[in-house]
Amino acid sequence: MPKTVQYRDGAVIYFQGENAADKIYLLQSGNVTLHYQDIETGEHISDPVQAGEFFGVKAALGRYPEEENAIVAHETTIMIFSVSEFEQLASSNIRIIMKMLKIFSKQLRRVHRQTANIMEKEGYDPENPEQSLFSVGEYYLKNKRFPQAQYIFGRYLTYYPSGKNAGKAARNLQIMRTESSTESALDTPAAPEAKRKSSIGQVVTAEDGSAAAKAYSDAVSCISQGKFQDAFVTLKKILDDAADPGFMAKSSFEIGRCLFMMNKFEECIQHFTIMLTSYPKHPNLPDALFFIAQSHELRGKKDMAEVFYTKILSMVPDRDNPVNIKAKSALAALGKR
Repeated sequence: MPKTVQYRDGAVIYFQGENAADKIYLLQSGNVTLHYQDIETGEHISDPVQAGEFFGVKAALGRYPEEENAIVAHETTIMIFSVSEFEQLASSNIRIIMKMLKIFSKQLRRVHRQTANIMEKEGYDPENPEQSLFSVGEYYLKNKRFPQAQYIFGRYLTYYPSGKNAGKAARNLQIMRTESSTESALDTPAAPEAKRKSSIGQVVTAEDGSAAAKAYSDAVSCISQGKFQDAFVTLKKILDDAADPGFMAKSSFEIGRCLFMMNKFEECIQHFTIMLTSYPKHPNLPDALFFIAQSHELRGKKDMAEVFYTKILSMVPDRDNPVNIKAKSALAALGKR
């Protein structure tokens, strides 16, 4: 049987990129907003769900990760269905099927229009689909749309394993996968001036010739000295320059941390919310959630803090993980554990 769940203001129902979805949601009352990025422009989109609407349907039926962040505003009541329960309901109610078809048709038309625009910008040539597919992958990579870029380069290697751009496509995939999975760097000792270690365990090489790397290293140094405003300005410039995707992702996390350390708690929450949409597989996602929770707690919204602390424990079940330990301790301090 479907179950009805009450959500508090600011609760997160699911995050973009969470493992294969297996639930479908029906908004009964209250407010839910879906946060995601436009596939063409990369713009942050906030799409409100209307009462009586289902969401999370495509991901659950397709058995693939969630496509957006679903965040609650105000007190909200949601009915949650398993896939089999939803299929049983839909099979006996033609109106639900027709409503879903209309929604999906509208979304497909939008995606088709955006894809056509991208193909046109990249000079799509129907006589040379191999080069055109690779060009679309490069478009997404250039615009920091990494999940889409990974998918396109993967398709390219599937269809054209010996294509003229196969080597470059494989290298691009490897670089993106390495950036998305790297949480810590080498443990080998280095000269003090050659490498600095950030607060999140990443080693920054100051001599690697990258302007972004040097700027990031300088910002980390400022953070270690308590110069959070100076670090914020430097990190923001790395994002604005958009020259190095890897250091942009790292800088995005450190910006949120600087905002927290400067007691700008509301801005910290807003920044990390957008960061989680832009980088759904960011290696520091649990730490970002902890800063969000701490920000809510320090603003006096202890119920909201509890929601995020609890979410961290569900995402990081390892009891020896530092962020798990911190979240448990914070919940205990709130008298919740």
